[in-house]
Amino acid sequence: MTAPALVMVARGSSDPMVAQVTHQLVQGLSQMRPEMTVNGAFLQASPPSAGQVLDQLSASGATEVVLVPLELTNAVECDPAMSELLHRARANYPDLRFTLSRPVGPELSLLTILDQRLRASLSQARCLELDGLVLSAACTGDVRGSALLARRARQWSTHHRLPCLTAVADDSGPSVAQAIMGLRAQGRRHIAVGSFFLSADEAYHAQSDLAYRYGAVSVSDPIGAAREVLDLVLARYAFAAMDLLDFGFEDELPEPERHLSVVSA
Repeated sequence: MTAPALVMVARGSSDPMVAQVTHQLVQGLSQMRPEMTVNGAFLQASPPSAGQVLDQLSASGATEVVLVPLELTNAVECDPAMSELLHRARANYPDLRFTLSRPVGPELSLLTILDQRLRASLSQARCLELDGLVLSAACTGDVRGSALLARRARQWSTHHRLPCLTAVADDSGPSVAQAIMGLRAQGRRHIAVGSFFLSADEAYHAQSDLAYRYGAVSVSDPIGAAREVLDLVLARYAFAAMDLLDFGFEDELPEPERHLSVVSA
């Protein structure tokens, strides 16, 4: 039995370096799991589009596809654009079966990469003193994602024994400028920003520029195509692929039990 194709879906950007992270993830997963069909697709700007990738999969004889959103702040609910993509895909490709996984989300393992990126940034800036942290993300995400992001900030704060505030690049929460000013109000002067972004997209650059304007001593690079991200994508894929399995039990059940089995699923 052939495993479902995995399609990682990112938002995309006019900057080709942003798309490069997704391509690196595809390459990494293909090396880890050579028996799987792995693709990357973008919702906007960057090629290939989701339609182009699905055209190729359909032509190649694939029958099942798992879409994995490359979002770090949403934990359960996907971007509405992902739901629209799933709806269009099911309508346009009746020969393919689709399922949509949970987003990658703000998982604890990503704090390890955040630490590595920030250490490298502090070393490059030759910062010898640090007394405050900001955890910067694109947005607050869904309800669960927002709660997890706040928890990650507390965990990061506890680990380094430094105060840590969260900041987001959109208007869904405090900006990085507000977070830095909040730490300065506590008497903190040497403040570094950890970037909870997958790639250096427009939102990341806006947060980074604003942070430096407000006196941050260092801003880390995005998380990028780290092994921890690969592991999370595989975990989301494996769990979602279970929805495509046909166990073949229903035909053997009496009618009332068959009905109950469908409802409980």
